[in-house]
Amino acid sequence: MTDSFQNNKSLRTSKEEYYLNIAQEVSKRTTCMSVQFGSLIVKDDQIISTGYVGAPRNTKDCLERGNCLRRKLQIPSGQRYELCRSVHAEMNAIINAARAGVSLLGGDLYLFGKRIYNGENKLLNMIPCFICKKLIINAGIKKVIANTETGGLRTFVVDDWVNEWQEKDMFEEVDSYFAGEYTKPFK
Repeated sequence: MTDSFQNNKSLRTSKEEYYLNIAQEVSKRTTCMSVQFGSLIVKDDQIISTGYVGAPRNTKDCLERGNCLRRKLQIPSGQRYELCRSVHAEMNAIINAARAGVSLLGGDLYLFGKRIYNGENKLLNMIPCFICKKLIINAGIKKVIANTETGGLRTFVVDDWVNEWQEKDMFEEVDSYFAGEYTKPFK
């Protein structure tokens, strides 16, 4: 191999970065006033589904309404998801695959997210919420690759979640969602 080929090869984006960059682009369709989250599911090195945070199809979202009910009620982020108009990015990617009749068994889910509230543009340490984790497990997804607040990525092996929940009560994990940066309330 020539030196110029080696140098160009080292500049090539990894598959994980490539797919996470696409998830970032998908996140730009978000209709949430507080965050931009995007997700895509890859199986056999092929994108099979995408999803972003947004209101259910054919309903008005927060941007169209010009307000966020959760913020109006001063509900901290990470709590009372049932009062949010939006469907999570991971949920939408799973739903979109189902609508297309595509199996997710053995696929990988890529998750990108950042906070955009009050002009912020801050990457988050992404981890699927408790509800999305349950959906991901049941969908047969094997890995979740997510961005970190420093611009890196981390990988979660779904079987590890299953094994942890077999050893201890799955609800022991819920408290961790209320302790971290991801769940700090908006001011």
